[in-house]
Amino acid sequence: MAFQVIPAIDIQGGKAVRLRQGRAEDSTVFDDSPLEVARRFAAAGASQLHVVDLDGAFLGKPVNFDIIRRIVAAVDIPVQVGGGVRNFDIASRYLGAGVSRIILGTTIVRNPEEVLRITKAYPGKVAASVDAKEGRVAIRGWVEVTGVVAVDLARQMEKSGISRFIYTDISRDGMMAGPNFPSIGEFAKGLSTPVIASGGVSTLADVETLRTMENEGVCGVIIGRAMYDGSISLPDVLRLETE
Repeated sequence: MAFQVIPAIDIQGGKAVRLRQGRAEDSTVFDDSPLEVARRFAAAGASQLHVVDLDGAFLGKPVNFDIIRRIVAAVDIPVQVGGGVRNFDIASRYLGAGVSRIILGTTIVRNPEEVLRITKAYPGKVAASVDAKEGRVAIRGWVEVTGVVAVDLARQMEKSGISRFIYTDISRDGMMAGPNFPSIGEFAKGLSTPVIASGGVSTLADVETLRTMENEGVCGVIIGRAMYDGSISLPDVLRLETE
């Protein structure tokens, strides 16, 4: 399986932003136009984009749908989308707009029956975002930390036909402190479904380390803040993708 480097575009208030540890009040605006960011990433050679409607994640319903629809129409690479995708109708709306894969987060904890309904209708097009703090799952835009153990939840979700897991260590996200490699490895090794790592990537060396974890089930990495502030150059990091 190829190792993918996936640039992230987080949308809040119609702008491309990055949060620290998922806190809505601790955001940095990096570009007024998420659409232009998407075009730049695609032009630089990205093979896929990761787009999150942050307002949607906090409100529980799509807020930036029109911007995301325009991004999908403007680039000729797959776009996976999360944030506020809480039910079948929202999932259908995004997939109908050309999104390649939708990402479920809160729903995998709150409504596993709905997850099954979505995966049955759209096999291979549903990823689960498992966002963890000290190994416990956080939901509702990371506002609420549950007592659910991350890998236990993922094992349950594997039975529902999830095609990818996106694992984020919240304590590292947006902090430029490096990923939590042991927790990523432990999570991925416990599953048979491929895992995309997210949160904390700040150097090319971080990406190289994650790439060495392919045999543990890590199939890619999502990069955000490090690309926006120039710590990582997208063309450089894309060379680390594998066929």
